[in-house]
Amino acid sequence: MSEERHEKIQQRAYEIWQREGGLDGDHERHWHQAEMEIDREAALPLTADDALPETREVASPDVLTVEALAVRTGISGDEAQGLLDRLGDDRAAVEDAARSLKAKKLS
Repeated sequence: MSEERHEKIQQRAYEIWQREGGLDGDHERHWHQAEMEIDREAALPLTADDALPETREVASPDVLTVEALAVRTGISGDEAQGLLDRLGDDRAAVEDAARSLKAKKLS
């Protein structure tokens, strides 16, 4: 494993641990989840920011846009698709709604 990939996975595992309340005992699951997320992101042909036009508007919720929103905000693909369908092309509103949805799930 390259040092850069290892550091990315380590940082993501830490972020997952924090999102889940910082409780000890699930470090292996956090590491494996982080590996999967990092590998999935590496397989995408575009970065999350590149998937959305510079106008900050979503022209249509294609698969990459939905996946990027889900990965970036920690919600499911179905939830991301629903938000994009409901809120349309207002990127700020979509991002805020996704973060609110994730926060409600954590509380």
